[in-house]
Amino acid sequence: MKLKIWFLETRPQFLLLSVVLAFLGTCMAWYDGTFQLSRALLAFVGLLLCHISVNVLNDYYDYKSGIDLKTRRTPFSGGSGFLPAASLKPEHVLWFGLACFLLAVPIGIYFVLVSSWLLLPLLVVGAICILLYTPLLTRLGWPEWSPGAGMGALPVLGAYFVQTGEYTLPAVVASIPSGILVHNLLLLNEFPDTEADKEAGRKTLPMTMGKRGASIVYSTLTGIVYLWIVVWVAAGLMPIFSLIALLTLPFAIRAIQGALKYQDESKLMPAMANNVLVILVTQLLLGIGYILARVF
Repeated sequence: MKLKIWFLETRPQFLLLSVVLAFLGTCMAWYDGTFQLSRALLAFVGLLLCHISVNVLNDYYDYKSGIDLKTRRTPFSGGSGFLPAASLKPEHVLWFGLACFLLAVPIGIYFVLVSSWLLLPLLVVGAICILLYTPLLTRLGWPEWSPGAGMGALPVLGAYFVQTGEYTLPAVVASIPSGILVHNLLLLNEFPDTEADKEAGRKTLPMTMGKRGASIVYSTLTGIVYLWIVVWVAAGLMPIFSLIALLTLPFAIRAIQGALKYQDESKLMPAMANNVLVILVTQLLLGIGYILARVF
């Protein structure tokens, strides 16, 4: 039973994000003619450990700050619930999160040694996003950039880099939608927690801009994702098969409609569900687009 609780503490339903990030970056590298299965798998393990670390440390800090004692849990926000229920001890959760991070460090060092030191700045920024997001960055007024970078654009670039040993303009361009999508994942999920976040000293966009302003930012950025793909396909920096990612546009529209009606929880919760679907499937389809472009 305890093992199951520890597994659920990682919030496995959110770890699918690591799968699609690693998949997309690896597909981009394969499209450019480079693929090593061992590196792809090891990079995925490293990313997964980092993602678990983020989830667990966030759970710990939210409990210590009192946020998890004041928020109403939803399928998308409010933490795992194990610490408020006293199913796990806070110090054990802290060490679990740090242990996952420390296990990822040797993987990062290995890739720096076998690929290039140019990977190091990416890893350092990622580490900062992991360790400082909840205790520091959430208090600075616009914390959503951190998961957008650390669990969005940078993992895609990293998965690409460990295969190819270089950063390219097309790879950077292709990683931007991931950054925006993960930014929006956190942004919309923050809406139900604004009061508790405020009491804990956080300054998220729904607080600093108000929910109305934050919903407009969310909607605009979501639209930019699709426009970005179309523009860069037209410019030749993304393959034409990348356009299959536009298939998620109907779900994005539903998410936007719900976000703009944030006062109505019966509209906001489906919007959050559609948002998760858009984030995962859009990136999955982008990866498939690169595979199709290589094959055809």
